[in-house]
Amino acid sequence: MKKFKIEVKWAIIFTLIFLAWMSFEQLMGWHGESIEKEAIYTNLFGILAIIIYVIEIREKREEYYNGNMNWQQGFLSGSILSVIIAAFMPFVQFVVHTFISPDFFKNLIDYNVSNDLMKTDIAEQYFNLSTYMFQSAFFALSAGIVTAAIVALILKKK
Repeated sequence: MKKFKIEVKWAIIFTLIFLAWMSFEQLMGWHGESIEKEAIYTNLFGILAIIIYVIEIREKREEYYNGNMNWQQGFLSGSILSVIIAAFMPFVQFVVHTFISPDFFKNLIDYNVSNDLMKTDIAEQYFNLSTYMFQSAFFALSAGIVTAAIVALILKKK
């Protein structure tokens, strides 16, 4: 466990920042009256996610590998971070949609149906907690691994 202490720490930090971001989206009205903006503005979180990966992999390089880290070591560290974050995501989605934004799915379904973007049954199948739990875990894993590969390439040191 000590071997992955840095990854666990940054996965927890990532999760807390994600919850804060979801609270911010809710406060901005992107989960309610301005839900049409949510799909665009939620992507801004990606900037924070990349910053977290940079900080985590840099810390791993400096603290664990004594300033010398090859690409494989950085990629492994970032990938482990991604796996931990992906494991947290179903619980995080539960917290978001139960406590932070309980009307999110209803609002999203209403918006898509009232703007003729989807039929009600299709929107209900797509916009629900179980679907978001799966999608967020899959996206965290896949986007995280790609981010880890790129960040490790930039931060490697011989």
